[in-house]
Amino acid sequence: MENDKKECLVCKRDDQTIPLIQITYRDTVLWICPEHMPILIHNTDKLMAMLENPSS
Repeated sequence: MENDKKECLVCKRDDQTIPLIQITYRDTVLWICPEHMPILIHNTDKLMAMLENPSS
């Protein structure tokens, strides 16, 4: 599954607003901005909840 929309999975800012870093999870391309990188490192439970339940 490919996500063509390049926006931070946390704050929804796009690559025209802020630099984004690409990650993949379960064959899905996701984007995160530098401001929210600490979630990847320090709050993995929150990240996993966001990825498992994207409508929240």
